[in-house]
Amino acid sequence: MTISMYQASVPVFTRVLTNLTAILDKARAHAEAKKMDPDVFLGCRIIADMYPLSRQIQIVSDTAKGGVARLAGTEPPAWADDEKTMDDILARIKKTADYLGTFKAEQIDGSEDRTITLKLGPNTVDFKGQPYLLGFVIPNVFFHAATAYDILRANGVDIGKRDFLGAA
Repeated sequence: MTISMYQASVPVFTRVLTNLTAILDKARAHAEAKKMDPDVFLGCRIIADMYPLSRQIQIVSDTAKGGVARLAGTEPPAWADDEKTMDDILARIKKTADYLGTFKAEQIDGSEDRTITLKLGPNTVDFKGQPYLLGFVIPNVFFHAATAYDILRANGVDIGKRDFLGAA
């Protein structure tokens, strides 16, 4: 049985981005109810040596757009990681979802054996398309999205598993 590389990537990442938007909207509402600045959440971390919320979301964005672009055989766009406000980070999420929406299935399906070369720190790593998507891109998107969720939950935002997973 073959897998549709497109169906395993673009719709999955778009859903994650949609759910992150909804979670951030709840964080904003929580902040307003508590009479606090919602932008404070962007600097929150689970523990001191982990990235803050803003960076977690930037990584979700970069991993999703980079993964899909590489599977399609194109160079991913480079975006500055300069988001300072909740509006900025929500705009980044929308920009990522809009970018993913430019891809068609025929650009990505059939990329299972495409060689993907990444520079990870000082190392260069070669992947084949399917292991790259299933073993690297998807786990990274979900890890950083879950960490963003956890940061907000740990800071009192009333969110749960249904918020993370989104509507069925």
